[in-house]
Amino acid sequence: MPFVAEQITDAVTQANVKVVAEAPAMAMGSLYQTASHSTGMMYENSVNAQNQQNILSQAATTQGVMQIYSVDTVSDALAISQMITSSR
Repeated sequence: MPFVAEQITDAVTQANVKVVAEAPAMAMGSLYQTASHSTGMMYENSVNAQNQQNILSQAATTQGVMQIYSVDTVSDALAISQMITSSR
């Protein structure tokens, strides 16, 4: 059985302990990074959805206003045509 110097075994042991000791911190760092990325994506999606909803509401409002104005035009045209036909 070959003889290994105590200094070498101590160095290897300390390196292993260092890696094992750092593992929880690395895992927590990865977890926090993932959580913050997910939160950022959630806010980005909610802002995008709000923008789309605003565009949709503006389009609906425009369509409603156009219908209101066209109803008045049609009713005026009908009233004028009735006046013309009744006066003959």
